[in-house]
Amino acid sequence: MKVTFLGSGTSQGVPVIGCECEVCRSLDYRDKRLRVSILVEVDGKSLIVDTGPDFRQQMLRERIKRVDAVLFTHEHKDHTAGLDDIRAFNFMQHIDMPLYADQRVLNQLQQEFSYIFTNHTYPGVPRVELHPIQNEPFEVHGITITPINVLHHKLPVFGFRIGDFTYITDANYISAAEKEKIKGSKIVVLNALRKEPHISHYSLSEAISVLEELAPEQAYLTHISHLLGLHRVVEKELPSFVKLAYDGLALTL
Repeated sequence: MKVTFLGSGTSQGVPVIGCECEVCRSLDYRDKRLRVSILVEVDGKSLIVDTGPDFRQQMLRERIKRVDAVLFTHEHKDHTAGLDDIRAFNFMQHIDMPLYADQRVLNQLQQEFSYIFTNHTYPGVPRVELHPIQNEPFEVHGITITPINVLHHKLPVFGFRIGDFTYITDANYISAAEKEKIKGSKIVVLNALRKEPHISHYSLSEAISVLEELAPEQAYLTHISHLLGLHRVVEKELPSFVKLAYDGLALTL
């Protein structure tokens, strides 16, 4: 399995429009963060988790030529806004793209991208297949995926475990039962927005506390805002098994 971080930033990305803080002015490529998304390549298949506003740019940067399915964590725009650009893969692969998400999320996609789902669609719009999932394991092209139900303030969000890899973004609460589904993962990715508490995201200290409880071999933090600090500075403050993710980082399991 190979996992590539397509984006590791929060909803505004980094740098933030108009901001002059040291993080937004940083020349370190690791401080340039597009909206969160990952590519998971396993058994010859390529799965995308979330199609945010930077989806097109991410596909071009990583030279991705094939996508076999898309998984959505939840319906917020920084995770869905780039769905229209999935049509490039419709054209190249001659398939309707399978989309996997909670029914609530699929309903929201049908509302926000209504032109995709009309009875008489305009030629060239994205072609998709909707696959509702619940909080139980499901298969995509023979790959078993286990949803992890977490809370983003009061909004249910799905993380996903694939083999020994678990990916969770936009969370500030994970129940004991859901943590049991994560334990044993060799790599866990978890969101850490900033150092100060936040209403719907783990802070840095909260994320580290959860990761210490889960005890993976290696952990990475994502969904990072400019308020967390410079990559090179923050990473020195982390426990030895925790690192900051950055755009373009590739992991092999």
